Amino acid sequence: MKDEENTVSMKIQNERDNQYMNFTAIDFETATGHRHSACAVAIVTVQDGRIVDEYYSLIQPPKNEYWYQNIRVHGITAEHTKNMPPFSNIYPEIRERLSSKIIVAHNESFDRSVLNAAMKHYGLDYSELNLSPRWECTCKIYRRKGYNPARLDCCCQRMGIELQHHQALSDARACALLYLKR
Repeated sequence: MKDEENTVSMKIQNERDNQYMNFTAIDFETATGHRHSACAVAIVTVQDGRIVDEYYSLIQPPKNEYWYQNIRVHGITAEHTKNMPPFSNIYPEIRERLSSKIIVAHNESFDRSVLNAAMKHYGLDYSELNLSPRWECTCKIYRRKGYNPARLDCCCQRMGIELQHHQALSDARACALLYLKR
């Protein structure tokens, strides 16, 4: 009887662990201090603990407006996005990759607020994504582990993860790898 209980317990634990090996990591860059001004998005899909899909797109922010401070962070300029689609045009790709998934981000409150604000700006219904109101946050996870500072670049350096900081695809990929290694 004890062996059966152990087997059931192990099966439940394996199912719980596997749930967290299937997730989607996201990263946005913004053109201005306004959350709806997404100028780049990257989404990395992980299934069974392996990266199986990566999506990246530049986005033309509203009026293709940029603030110098933001350009200094990520290097994306109005020239880079002048012929890129607005958020509303790439939203179907985003929806396909995020809908009903476990979402992970580094400093999740920023990325969640960018997604929400951009959707609101373009008249899109955030609730149709069917996302949990609580996303997983690798910044918080690593801070609880004692990492100080827990910035993405610092966590990646300590964990041996390659990173081109503030390049959205590199950031999303690094976030996914941090989550897998937590």
